[in-house]
Amino acid sequence: MYKIIIILAVLVAILLSSSLYTVNETQVAIKLRLGEIVAIENEPGLKFKTPFVNNVVTFDKRIQTLDAPAESFLTIAKKTVVVDSYVKWRIVDTQKFYISTGGAMSSANLRLAQNTQDALRSEFSKRTIIEVVSDEREAIMASVKEKLKSIAEDEYGIEVIDVRIKRIELSQEVRNSVYTRMETERKGLANKYRSEGAEEAEKIQAFADKERTIILANAYRDSEKIRGNGDAISASNYAAAYNQDVDFYSFYRSLESYKKAFNQQGDILILNPDSEFFRYFNPSE
Repeated sequence: MYKIIIILAVLVAILLSSSLYTVNETQVAIKLRLGEIVAIENEPGLKFKTPFVNNVVTFDKRIQTLDAPAESFLTIAKKTVVVDSYVKWRIVDTQKFYISTGGAMSSANLRLAQNTQDALRSEFSKRTIIEVVSDEREAIMASVKEKLKSIAEDEYGIEVIDVRIKRIELSQEVRNSVYTRMETERKGLANKYRSEGAEEAEKIQAFADKERTIILANAYRDSEKIRGNGDAISASNYAAAYNQDVDFYSFYRSLESYKKAFNQQGDILILNPDSEFFRYFNPSE
């Protein structure tokens, strides 16, 4: 009798455990009966099911992130760009999500990734590289988000919360082409600046030479004028001195001549002793 009670208690415990399941706050659950949806549990707590008849599938109802690998797209000019993006989404229609994806998150991510690639490809094919890299990025993300929202909610029961482009890079071929063009443009600009600099340097040099010539000419003119004035004053002084004492002035001038004539030791001067030069050496004078 005691053994029967134990066996019955174990069977009741197994049956009870098979009849209970828990839905967490971060989950939503679907109760199935032989593969058919009979209930959707959105509220957290302890729930009941019919053992061996019902089975339960739970999903994470929090915001999910689809971070797909970077993909290559062609711009309107047939230039390849590599785009890395991500999508934020969550389940809003559990029944539709289960029917469309079979309840697999990986399947939902795969389908959403394909739709994201199609939307991005369409947007990039309408724009140039400059537009997608700079001023059109926000417009691209907004357009892709709107396209995904209508598709995802209608077909998969998913709400697309946000679409973001993390990185846009040029392909290696395009990068090489862009760098070559930039290098050519910079070299052309550098040559232009060098040419303009050389031209300006020549102008400055010519102006400086002109100014130098003018300054030297004015200086020579002023020096000749000053020299002329000095010579005039000197001649006037000589004349005044000569008029004051003719004999002394003649004697002084002779001394100056002697000093200049016999300036160096060993100088030889051959003259007639009776010449005017030696007039003051003659005792009779």
